[in-house]
Amino acid sequence: MIAAQKRMARLRSRDTVAVVLLVALWALFFWRFLTPVEADQVSFTQGDFSAQFFAFAGYQYTRFAEGQIPLWNPFNNGGLPFIADTQAAVFYPPRLLTLALANLSGGWSYHALELEVMFHVLAYTLLMYAFVRRLTNSPLGGLAAALIAGYGGFLTGYPLLQLAILEAGLWLPVAALGILEATEATHATSRVRWTYLLWTGFALGMSWLAGHPQTSFFLTYLLVAFYGFRVYQRHLSALTWVLGTALFGTLAAGLAAVQLLPGIEYLSHTTRVDFGFDAKDNGFPLQDVVQFVVPAVFSQWSPLYVGVSGVILALIGAWKRWREAWFWSAVVVIAVLWSFGGNAAVFPALYNVMPGLRFFRGQERAAYLVASGLAVMAGIGVAVLAQWASEQVASSGEQMRRMLARAAYGAVLILVAIFIAWLSDAALYGKAFGMISLSTAAVVVSAIAISILTTQPRRRALVWVPIGILAFELLTVHMNFDAVVDPIPPAAQISTQPPEIVSAALADTDGVFRVDGARGLTGNMGSLYGLQDIRGISPLWMAGPYTLVESGMPAERAWELFAVRYIFTDWQELPVPSQIETTGNDAYGPINLHRLSDPRPFALVMHDVWTVSGDEEAYGVLRDPAFQPRQTVILDTPVALEPGEPTPARVVEFEPERIVFQADTTSLGVLSIALPHYPGWQATLNGEPVDLLRAYGALSAVSVPAGSNTIELLYNPASYQIGLLISGAAWLTLGLAALFALSRRFIRHGRTQSGSTLGRAG
Repeated sequence: MIAAQKRMARLRSRDTVAVVLLVALWALFFWRFLTPVEADQVSFTQGDFSAQFFAFAGYQYTRFAEGQIPLWNPFNNGGLPFIADTQAAVFYPPRLLTLALANLSGGWSYHALELEVMFHVLAYTLLMYAFVRRLTNSPLGGLAAALIAGYGGFLTGYPLLQLAILEAGLWLPVAALGILEATEATHATSRVRWTYLLWTGFALGMSWLAGHPQTSFFLTYLLVAFYGFRVYQRHLSALTWVLGTALFGTLAAGLAAVQLLPGIEYLSHTTRVDFGFDAKDNGFPLQDVVQFVVPAVFSQWSPLYVGVSGVILALIGAWKRWREAWFWSAVVVIAVLWSFGGNAAVFPALYNVMPGLRFFRGQERAAYLVASGLAVMAGIGVAVLAQWASEQVASSGEQMRRMLARAAYGAVLILVAIFIAWLSDAALYGKAFGMISLSTAAVVVSAIAISILTTQPRRRALVWVPIGILAFELLTVHMNFDAVVDPIPPAAQISTQPPEIVSAALADTDGVFRVDGARGLTGNMGSLYGLQDIRGISPLWMAGPYTLVESGMPAERAWELFAVRYIFTDWQELPVPSQIETTGNDAYGPINLHRLSDPRPFALVMHDVWTVSGDEEAYGVLRDPAFQPRQTVILDTPVALEPGEPTPARVVEFEPERIVFQADTTSLGVLSIALPHYPGWQATLNGEPVDLLRAYGALSAVSVPAGSNTIELLYNPASYQIGLLISGAAWLTLGLAALFALSRRFIRHGRTQSGSTLGRAG
C-alpha cells in the first residue's frame, strides 16, 4: 500500500513537472505577444485572421453586447445568414467567453482574438499530454506528444491565422481520451463504460461548433475508427461499436445542431453546390514529403514537419509495435496519402465511397491527422525508450542503433553536399543549408543519445535529450514565423475605428444603402465597421448574389440591383455618373470614394415584370445591355400587375433580422427589395403573411396592392429554431448526466472514507 502511494506521488510529481514545462514553453513561444513592452510586441499578420475572423468576431461582439443573437449579417456579400456561415462559430463556447471577457476589459480588440488563439494552443498541448500520458502511462511520452501537437509545422502555420481549423482540431485529445477510458479493461468490468463516451460526444460536438467542418469531418472519421480499433482489441461485438458510435455521434450532433442545421441548409444555396472533383482534389505535390525533415525551404508552409527528432521517435514507436502503434501508424500513412489529393490514388478512391468527402476542398488539410498521428507515435516512442529493458539490448537494440547510425551518416553527407553548393551560391542555398544543418544536428545528437540509452538502460535520463532536441527544433523553426507574425503591436494592425475614407461613407445617414468595398474596405471589414458591402471573403457565398457580384456581370448591374451608393476604387471615373467625395489610401495604394449620382433605392415598387423559368435565364436577361432593371423586375413566378411608374418605398425600420417598409402606390405592383432571397425570411403585408418572391435570380420581392402598405420582413429560420431546441435538449441531457456521475462518485467516495474510518476504529 505504502509502495503504491509512493509510486503515485512520483507520477504526480512528474506530471507537475511536465505541465509546468508545457506552460513555460508556451509562454516562451508567445512571449512577444504577451509582453507589455511595446517595442518587443508582435501580432498576427493581416490576412484571413484579420479580414475574416477578426471582422466576423467583431460583428458577433457588437450583436451579443446589444443582447441580440446574430442570425443574419447585412454587412458582407450583400447579406448572408450569419448563423449558417460555419466559420462565424456563433455559439462556440470559448468564443463566447472571449467576447464576454473583451466586454469586461473595455471592448473588442485585435489582441482579444489573439489571446483566444494562444490559449487554444496551450489547451491543445495540455490535453494532448493528458491523452498520450494515459495511453502510454509515461509522462515523458505525453510531453513529447504535446510538443509536436502544439508546436509542429501544422498547428503553428496557417491554423494560427485560420483559427477555425485550430479550434476545431483542439478537441481530438479529449474525444480520444473518452474512447480510451470507455474501452479500458479493468478488474471491475470487461464491458464498455458508456458514460466515458459522453466525453467523446461532448468534444466532437465542440469541434463541430468551432466552425471548420472539414477538420471536424477528419476528427469524426478518426474517432469512429479509433473506437472500432479499441472494440476489436477488446474482442467486443460489432454491435458494441455501432451503439457506441451512435451514442457519441448523436450527442455531438445534438450539441452542435443549433449551427449544423442552418449550415446544412445554407450549403445547398452556395457556390459549393456546383464544385466538382477538379475543384476539390488539390493537395500537396508529392515532393512535399521532404517537409518531414527540411521545413520552410521548398514551400512557405511546412505542415508535415514535426521535427527530425520527432520523426525518429515516431519511427521507434512504430517499429516496436507497442500497444496502439498499429492504429496510429495506419492513421499517419493513410492521412499522408490522402493529403496529396488528386496527386495520388487514395483521394480519388475515397471520393465516391466516403460519405461527406465531396463537400470539402483542400485535401492538404489532412496534415491535421498526420501531425496528430505522429504526435501520438512519438509519445509511444519516448515511452519505449523510457522503459527500455536490458534484455532488449542484444537483439532489437543493436538493429535500431545501426539504423540510427546510417541515418546520421546520411544526414552528414547531405549536409556536406549542401555546404558545397552553398559555397558556390550562398543566396540560393543559404536557407536550405541552415535548415539542413539543424536537421542534421538533431539526427546526430538524437542517434548518440538513443544509442547510449539502449546499451546502458540505467541512464534513463538520456531520454530527455531527444525531447530537448525536439523542443529546440520546433521552437527554432516556428517561433515568430514570418508568414504568421508581423513585428508590430496588435493595436497597429487593425483598429476597430474605421479609416477616414470609410467614415465618410458611414456619415451618410440618409436611408439604407450599400457600398462596393473591393478596395478601401476589403475582406469582411464591412462587418467590423457596420457598412453594408456587396463583397466579402467568406468561403461560403450564396450562389445568386455571387453571380451578380463576382461572376463577370457588369459592375454597374450589381451596383443597381444591390442599391449601392458608394464605390471604393482607384478609378478616376466610373461607367455610370458619379462624383468623388473624398480620397484616401488602403494597403494597395491611393483610392477614391465615388458617390453614384442616381443610386437605386433599397426598395422600389415596380409595375413591369419579365417572367423567367429559372435563375440562369434571369442572368442572361441581366447581361443584355439594353435591359433596364429599374423599370422591369425579373421574377420566376407569374404575377398580375397594373400600369404605373416605379416608386421608391420608405424603409421605416432596419435591423439585421427585421426590416419594415412603407410602400404607397396607386396601382398593383411588386416591391423589389435589394435583399438576398433566402429561406427563413418571412414577409407580411399589412400584418398578413405573403409569399416572398425571387427577383433577378438572387433577390427578394413582394406583391403589393394599390394604396398605403406596410411590409415587414423577418428572419427567423426554422433550421435555427429546430436546432436550438435540439441543442438545448442535448446540453441539458449532458449536464444532467454529468451531475448524476459526479453525485455517484461523491457518494462512492463518502462510503469509501466511512469504511476506512470504521476499519481504523476497529
